[in-house]
Amino acid sequence: WTIFIGLCIVIRVLFLGISWTSYFAIIFSLHQFFLLYTSIGYIIPVRYLFGTFMCLQFFIGPTLAYNGLDQYQYKLYKMQIGEAEYFAYAIPAVISFILGLHIRAGNLNGETINQKGIRDFVKINPKLPYIFIILGFFSSILSEFFSSELAFVFYVLGSFKFIGLFLLIMSDSQLKLAPLVLVVGSIIVSSLGNGMFHDLLTWLIFLGAVYAIKYQPGNNIKLIASAGFVFLSVVIQQLKGDYRSATNVQGQTGGIETFTKTYEAKSEKNSLFSFESLAPSNVRINQGFIITNIMKTVPDRVPYSNGVEMRQVLEAAILPRFLAPNKLNAGDREIFIKYSGIKLRSGTSMALSSLGDAYLNFGIFGGAVFMFCLGLFYSLVLNLFHKRSIKQPVLTLFSCILFYYPIRPDCELQTILGHLVKSAFIILAMVYFWKNIFRDQSKMTAEPQPLALN
Repeated sequence: WTIFIGLCIVIRVLFLGISWTSYFAIIFSLHQFFLLYTSIGYIIPVRYLFGTFMCLQFFIGPTLAYNGLDQYQYKLYKMQIGEAEYFAYAIPAVISFILGLHIRAGNLNGETINQKGIRDFVKINPKLPYIFIILGFFSSILSEFFSSELAFVFYVLGSFKFIGLFLLIMSDSQLKLAPLVLVVGSIIVSSLGNGMFHDLLTWLIFLGAVYAIKYQPGNNIKLIASAGFVFLSVVIQQLKGDYRSATNVQGQTGGIETFTKTYEAKSEKNSLFSFESLAPSNVRINQGFIITNIMKTVPDRVPYSNGVEMRQVLEAAILPRFLAPNKLNAGDREIFIKYSGIKLRSGTSMALSSLGDAYLNFGIFGGAVFMFCLGLFYSLVLNLFHKRSIKQPVLTLFSCILFYYPIRPDCELQTILGHLVKSAFIILAMVYFWKNIFRDQSKMTAEPQPLALN
């Protein structure tokens, strides 16, 4: 708290020109970042990742845009309404969402790890972690050969390789290098291959969280690791546009060599951390510019949906295609263009986001209420897995699979909820049909009381 309050004072003194709404957005975001940092070593921080990413994309990105970066930005990607008007919706909506996440969270249910229970599980099933890694590795390959509906099953199963790695980390035996290289190497190769790095960064966070729970690194190690991760994230954000251009347009082979060449070219121009270079990168963390386009369009040009669009979203998330053949597709351009007013070029993909869907359906006040309910829903899912983890402690690790996609605020709500519903079904079906492995451990080991975090 001393460090946090000190930083609040320093930021206010150094940036006297920013408005009080921007200052509040920065301070609230800083608080969420601190909560995420201090939670490392105690929990798998799903709720704090939600809060951090929401603040990053709806508070920090817009604040940077309003306070200088928009002057270097292409007109389409600038904030379309005034700062006070935007934050009058964004601040209550994001805070309501975070309150919903925590109001029924208990002692961060669904995020605390029963280490003894997981160690006992691995002792009883010593081959299972390796089975998960092999299953995940081949499922990731197979997912490329199927249509979207069936590919998703293999996509979720592909994430089992991380659960296998987590089980090896949490077990009593020493972690071998080969599984770590195989799992982390596979996500690095796939990220470089398709030019999409969010999965890499998210799984590195979860991997670091599990590792920290097991080995309890000191504060110096946490600081170094956090600084390294932030630097890696910034570099990736700065380079991925040029990297995708090199691989998709210029025809260069995706890989470390091309990524290194892109980094060197950017460094030679001294533009890696210039304002002109930061402005395009800020678009990738500034989901607020889409929200301002929605608020400019609705209700002046397009009336509020009043729940009609939300019903389409829920239908797409819950019902399978054979029951709802006309349901929304992932990346539905028609809905996005209608409510944002942004004309998308071919090959460009953007999403309204949960905050945007909430506003276009229910307005400012109703949107904040919806965001509270959405956060509460995510928390209830975590609570459900917490209750199941009393009998099967290993299930807490599967919360990473459930939420590694939903924690992205820049994605479509129907895709986020669809991922959550379908992956939960796959995981619970696995537990049901694999009863001999996922047996009731509640009588064999008592669940420890986790540390409370304020």
